[in-house]
Amino acid sequence: MTTIGFIGLGTMGAPMASNLLRGGFQVTVYNRTASKCTPLVEEGAQAAATPRAAAEGKDVIITMISNDDSIREVYYGEEGILGTLKPGTVVIDSSTISPGLVQEIAAAVEARGSQFLDAPVTGSKPAAVDGTLVFMVGGSAEVIEANRALFDTMGKKLLHMGGNGRGAVAKLAHNTMVGIHNVALAEGFSIAVKSGVPADKFLELVQLGSAGSKQAELKGRKIIEDDFSNQFSLALMLKDLKLASSLSDATGVPTPMLGLAKSLFQAGYTQGFGEEDLSAVVKTYESWIGQKIGEEKPEQ
Repeated sequence: MTTIGFIGLGTMGAPMASNLLRGGFQVTVYNRTASKCTPLVEEGAQAAATPRAAAEGKDVIITMISNDDSIREVYYGEEGILGTLKPGTVVIDSSTISPGLVQEIAAAVEARGSQFLDAPVTGSKPAAVDGTLVFMVGGSAEVIEANRALFDTMGKKLLHMGGNGRGAVAKLAHNTMVGIHNVALAEGFSIAVKSGVPADKFLELVQLGSAGSKQAELKGRKIIEDDFSNQFSLALMLKDLKLASSLSDATGVPTPMLGLAKSLFQAGYTQGFGEEDLSAVVKTYESWIGQKIGEEKPEQ
């Protein structure tokens, strides 16, 4: 049986680890907030006190961590996983981090005789729970195929993007579009409802027309119902947009829409919406128009 060390049990990591357990894998889990391990232990996981302990002796190590600084600690820290890698171990990072750091970690892992895949995901919490995530993977095609069963247990699709770092690049480009689409949805809603168009009718139009998007499908009702329960936080989207902006600066790609989206998510974060769902960026527009998107006002 394949043994897995799973490190990082946040909004996405916990259901991913749970699906691996249900898939019959032997999983040891670690999270900085130890209480997040408890539900998985009840499902059959072993809990570890450190990243190193979670990784020690495992066939596969999966990390799902929120940002570059935390990833550095998990890999390079005193209790990090690099010091315990055995030759032949496969390390899969599903975090959204900078492509430069991905390549740095990949080199460090391979120097120890192990293999590394950068495999960020799209699909947010519902897809993580349902096991329908989409993985965008950078690394060796041979290593990917050897671990196909793991990916199939956690997701519905795997797209090989190229060498190490290309998965991370694809994720940042993808999330740039997600952020822009959320801002576009918020702006369209604001134009319509401020002039008296019912929000539910406008959403129906968007979904039937050329303005339709996955974000309208996933976030439209949440916005109308003033439901910003977290599926993927505004703070994490802002982090990803900042990483994408750094990447575009480094590559010389002009990204005016990314810049605007980043500024609007920054405004939402500054107003205290960081731990709410990313669709809470609409609250900035609601403050500008002086009403909630789902609030119906009588005709004048």
